[in-house]
Amino acid sequence: MTTFDNNKMIPFLVIIGGSILLLISFGLRHSFGLYLLPITDHLGTGRELFAFASALNVLMIGIGSPLFGAFSDKYGSGKASILGIILVILSLFWMAYVNSPFGIIFSQTLFGLGSAGCGTAVVLGAVGRSVKASNRTLSLGIVMAAGSFGQFLMVPFISFLIELVGWSQSLIYLSFIASIMIFFSFFINYSRKSESSKLGTKQSLVEAIKEAFKSKSFNLLSLGFFVCGFHVTFVAVHLPAFVKDQNLPFWVGGWALAFIGIFNIVGTIYFGYLGDRMSKKNLLALLYSLRGLLFLIFIFLPKTELIVLLFACILGILWLSTVPLTSGIITVIFGPYYMSMLYGRAFFVHQIGSFLGSWLGGRLFDTYGSYNLMWWICVALGIIAAILHMPIKEIEVDRLTESKVKI
Repeated sequence: MTTFDNNKMIPFLVIIGGSILLLISFGLRHSFGLYLLPITDHLGTGRELFAFASALNVLMIGIGSPLFGAFSDKYGSGKASILGIILVILSLFWMAYVNSPFGIIFSQTLFGLGSAGCGTAVVLGAVGRSVKASNRTLSLGIVMAAGSFGQFLMVPFISFLIELVGWSQSLIYLSFIASIMIFFSFFINYSRKSESSKLGTKQSLVEAIKEAFKSKSFNLLSLGFFVCGFHVTFVAVHLPAFVKDQNLPFWVGGWALAFIGIFNIVGTIYFGYLGDRMSKKNLLALLYSLRGLLFLIFIFLPKTELIVLLFACILGILWLSTVPLTSGIITVIFGPYYMSMLYGRAFFVHQIGSFLGSWLGGRLFDTYGSYNLMWWICVALGIIAAILHMPIKEIEVDRLTESKVKI
């Protein structure tokens, strides 16, 4: 047995590999808002077209997540991620030479599908299968924090790159950066050798899907995740343009997204730590409530460089802190064996919210000339999501309890 086959090394390898994958993939995904204005100007279209393309992008991540998740659960996380990375590279090349509405729509659609293969469903499933239950939520938070760090590193870098070489050439460079992920895909494939996920594995994939669909707690959790997707994608896609509309410098939008990323490192690790010690559903209700309150305050504040950056810092703490808690609840209820697929199903609902957040933001802007209504919608959805989490029960299904008794 080699050192890499040692079960004690598996969690470490999987966390390292998963962290690098999310660092790069999140950095790429959250930089797309920087391309809204230059590509819109290049094509001579309104913002709704790019917003719709971005909406299809995130929707395809949602559609692809349970599919890649099921593939990952059966054949290995590494194989799933390599396939996704290849699609991401092809899409970036395509987008770099886009000259029509068709091109921007389909290149972003392909990017979304590829991102599902090297994104949270596959990576979090690999991590969840590889670590002990007592440290699972914190481990998921660490990996998500790496993704946020990628957002912090890459968004201002890509903003600088666009100004230096132009939007088209910058996408070519990004395709080479994306290829780095292929090497780290082999790390997360070691999750297949972990012994921590064997409990309750006699269940078939179809049985697992039916079990989840019948669970009230799982469905409420998914609906709350819809709101998360709506919030983060609206902000990620439209905040740079919103900042520009306030007559603020272009750099403010890029740095705002970067600050969201760096402060989300604090949020995901801290709430991941709390999630192993407190009620995850109550923490989620708190997070969504605080988001709604933050959006409400931001509506009435003057939009200066300082206010926008402070808003971004606070939002960053609340940004993707929902992910380790949501995936942690799924694993508590159903066990880790089909975690990639089940999280992928919840993430599909998240991405429906992302689709609407991206598209509706562009639609309402083109209709009314401002984002005011979207900010109010974000406030209302934050309150609704907090209420939805209250009835959730963090209790494992009878199948897992019976398996423990037999053991």
